[in-house]
Amino acid sequence: MFKTFANAWRIPELRKKILFTLLIVAIFRFGSVVLTVPFVDVEQLRLLFDAYTQSGNLLGYFNVLTGGALQNATLFSMSITPYINASIIIQLLTVAIPALERMQKDGGEEGKKKLAAITRYSTVGIGLLQGFTYYIMLKNQSLLTRTDFWSACVIILSFTAGASIVMWLGELITEHGIGNGISDILFVGIVSRIPTMILYMIQYAKQSAGYLIGMIVLVIVALALVVFIVWVSNAERRIPIQYAKRMVGRKMYGGQSTNLPMKVNMSGVLPVIFASTLLMFPATIISFLNPAEGSFWLKVEHFFSPTSWSYVILYTLLIVGFGYFYSLIQFNPVEVANNLKKNGGFVMGYRPGKPTSDYLARILSKITFIGSVFLIIIALLPVILGIVTDINGITIGGTSLLIVVGVALEIYQQLEAQIMMRHYKGFLE
Repeated sequence: MFKTFANAWRIPELRKKILFTLLIVAIFRFGSVVLTVPFVDVEQLRLLFDAYTQSGNLLGYFNVLTGGALQNATLFSMSITPYINASIIIQLLTVAIPALERMQKDGGEEGKKKLAAITRYSTVGIGLLQGFTYYIMLKNQSLLTRTDFWSACVIILSFTAGASIVMWLGELITEHGIGNGISDILFVGIVSRIPTMILYMIQYAKQSAGYLIGMIVLVIVALALVVFIVWVSNAERRIPIQYAKRMVGRKMYGGQSTNLPMKVNMSGVLPVIFASTLLMFPATIISFLNPAEGSFWLKVEHFFSPTSWSYVILYTLLIVGFGYFYSLIQFNPVEVANNLKKNGGFVMGYRPGKPTSDYLARILSKITFIGSVFLIIIALLPVILGIVTDINGITIGGTSLLIVVGVALEIYQQLEAQIMMRHYKGFLE
């Protein structure tokens, strides 16, 4: 990997892209750490978020994804989360609304531009909603120095503007930099929290020998998970495809053999993000109400707590459910079978049309199950370790690790492909 980055640095065009990406990352981190929104008591807010992170609160989870910007109440506090939410919502609506589906499939470049514009407008709307929700939380926790109408407008509009700027920065990276801009910003936000996490674990390790052993176990498990994630992320099922020969004029077309790749983890990290968000949401809302000791709502909060076994069971079921849902969105067996039939292709041993789609559906079901098991292991291992070792605040470590390793692999593969393209001399030479 280091050799690939060194080779990329020697190519002037790639070096410009890398430097441009680093510049955008520096701007993002500056806005996430330095540009604080006015009228907020930042010191008390940081103490509150430290408690949220340790307890597995939803806001602590968002704080990790934003690189700590949420606890600093900076301009980029919402980070890239409004754009991610808008992208997911628009993606789901393209399946449910025929007009959006036609725009995506038959609209060409113009249709893609319209969908991108709709996603941007949705990002602004979701940014306003999240900014208003964050303002209400700050107000209820008495973390504001002013609570009048104009200060509320300044805070909410600042958060919304920051989310729009981050979306623009991500699109700049995608167009002129290395990798996918949205993924890169998410990657930077999570990686920036690693020093804080290490200091947090060292503080726990100093308390007793048991915590030191637990920290060593966590490091070993994290390294093993990185290897496991890389292995599964590159794994795929290749279905052999044969194209029939056909005469067009005096030329013969077709007759070649190829394969249809189906990735094991086709849905990526989305099932884990959705499942964790849904499960953390009830406990987060109840914690704002400060339920009394022994009350019904306190029992509900404990039921959805990441340190409970009920959370583990529900987490498992939701990951499997979202895994199958997103796999069907990413890979439609009927559509793939029809496309093969139109182009004269067929899966060896199966007739074109419905037999082929049924076969692909069976393969998809098996692969999705394996991918779901993989996501369950990655997501639940830190949760179970947190329950066993009694070290709080590591319940979202698996999700973060999966995002970081996935984005790093994506950047590495893109650099490798561009280096190969620039060094390819062709068979004539």
